Order: sequence, then structure tokens, then C-alpha cells
Amino acid sequence: MKFTQIDISKWARAEMFYYFSKTAPTGYSVTTEINVTRLKSTLRDKGIKIFPAYLWLCTKNLGNQPEFTTAYKDDILGYYDILTPLYPCFHEDTKTVSLLWTEYSDSFPVFYERYLNDKAAYGNNHSILAKPNILPPENCYTVSCIPWLEFTHFSVHSYENKPYFFPSLEAGKITVRNGEFFMPLSMTCHHAATDGYHVSEFIRSLQSDCDNFGEFL
Repeated sequence: MKFTQIDISKWARAEMFYYFSKTAPTGYSVTTEINVTRLKSTLRDKGIKIFPAYLWLCTKNLGNQPEFTTAYKDDILGYYDILTPLYPCFHEDTKTVSLLWTEYSDSFPVFYERYLNDKAAYGNNHSILAKPNILPPENCYTVSCIPWLEFTHFSVHSYENKPYFFPSLEAGKITVRNGEFFMPLSMTCHHAATDGYHVSEFIRSLQSDCDNFGEFL
């Protein structure tokens, strides 16, 4: 995990960042659909779970744009080379969740093995943090799924005024239309770090990777 300091004097986004973080703090949410027809087919043929593939695909594509990985570290503004997905583990017995995280790798098979190991080791822990006595790494972002609910809009609201600029992602129930599978996906972003352009580029590249997921196996 590498952190690179931003040179404010040369940063094209400096005024926008100051305006939307200090003058008029603003966030926004966007909900769209991802066609997961080819992704589901590839995963089914290989016997791979869809949720860790979703985690990896989102994390990979967020890492393509430093705007999504912008953060303060020791009061220094910069960006990480990659994020770590922080995701919920659902407990069927209590209908509650615990938060778990898995270290990202550019290799999906490596990440998938790490995910399975984390789930096996910590998935049954019912504490808010599934890994006991371990804090999530500083580059964690929230990525989740509500597999029981189809939605056309979803928004995450924070009730604390903290300088947090990572996006939050929420997927919903996959539905079928005309023989194809679609997954709703909501992004909640801080306007200081990202604009609509960055979100559209993320969605475009995410869709492309879903369609061509076999290349990563």
C-alpha cells in the first residue's frame, strides 16, 4: 500500500477540492445498472462465488483513478495506489452483520484465495469487526450488497463531519430482463474528490471488466 502526497500548488483540482470540502461540503449518489450476464456465465463455469468477484472488480476499477483513493494521512493530502474492500458478513442466526476486509491483489485468483481464507477464519465472528483485536487498514472503503432487494436508488448518509473522501458502493438484487441479468449499483461520493466524469469512467471500465472477466482467471 503506497501513499503519494498531492502537490496542491500543481493540482488541477485544488480549488474544486477546497470549495466542496470547506466552503460548501457536498456529497452525491448515483445509481445505475451493470449487465452481469457474461460475468455470471463465466463465474458459473468456473465455480466461483459472485460476491468476491464483485469486491475485486470494484476495487480494481476504483484504483484506476486516484480521485477515488484520495485521503488525508497524518494531515497530509494524497492518494493511495489501491484501496482495501471493507464488506459485511451476514449472520443467518442473528440477522446481523460484521465488518470484514480482505487485502487486494492485482491477481483475482490471489484475492479470491485471501477472501475464502478470511471468511473461513473470521466469518462466524459476531463482533462489529470480524477480525478480533485488529483495526481495518487506513485505505479501507465500504462496499456492500443487499442481495434480497431490487432498487432504483440507494444513498448512504454519514452523520459525522469527517474528512472522508473514499466512495461507498452498494449492489442490489440481480434481476432478469429479456434473458439478461442486471445488477443495480449505487455509488455515494464526496464531490471534493470526484465529479460525474470520474463516476462515468468507473462504470464504463467496470462494465468492460465484467464482460471480459475470463481474462483475469
